[in-house]
Amino acid sequence: MSTMRAMRKLKPDPVPRELLERLVEAATWAPSAGNTQTYGFVIVDDRETMAKCGRIWRRQQRFYSRAQEPLVPEFTTAEKWTKVHDALRHQAAHFDDTPALIVFTYDFTGTVITKMVKGLRHTLAGCAAVGPVGTLKMLPNLVRFFSTGEAASIYPAVENTLLAARAHGLAACLTTWHTIYEPDWRRALGLKRGTKIYCVVPVGWPEGKFGPVARRPVADVVRYTGTATG
Repeated sequence: MSTMRAMRKLKPDPVPRELLERLVEAATWAPSAGNTQTYGFVIVDDRETMAKCGRIWRRQQRFYSRAQEPLVPEFTTAEKWTKVHDALRHQAAHFDDTPALIVFTYDFTGTVITKMVKGLRHTLAGCAAVGPVGTLKMLPNLVRFFSTGEAASIYPAVENTLLAARAHGLAACLTTWHTIYEPDWRRALGLKRGTKIYCVVPVGWPEGKFGPVARRPVADVVRYTGTATG
């Protein structure tokens, strides 16, 4: 874990499908909401589809870097932030040579979350259980409740995949900017209605070295409740 950096510079050498399927197997070991397991994993390793994805990717990168590169985040430096965007530009320029993509999808058509959204009767029953005051407090948070429930069903699988990739010496990087042009991605991948994309992970053999990662000290990010000190 301490050496699992986001790796965007990949060699063009192919990754065996057997190895890619091991990564997906690790993904399936993660939990999902109600153990529904309606996730899906689209592996892109053919050059025609990769080229279609590459055209979308470069458009995303242009927007992202133009909008965000001038905005240096807290806890980093302008020099480091520029290096991040240099890596993004490199990845975009060489995207068509990416050995493989693993696209993480989830079909919520028959899940409890979807049934709650569509079935007003069930939602009203839940509101009755918490009373008028509880309902008023809850209503502004329902969208977030449903969206985090969706995310919780797929992102543990993404982390499992990243860890498995690192264990096999593969470079990988979690990306979510497909959401900018998700309809284009859906067409490129031929996804059916009701299936959402949550993450696109480029996978390949690394050009650079793994880790160690640079992170803020635990003491800077942890807070205990109560007044007692440890």
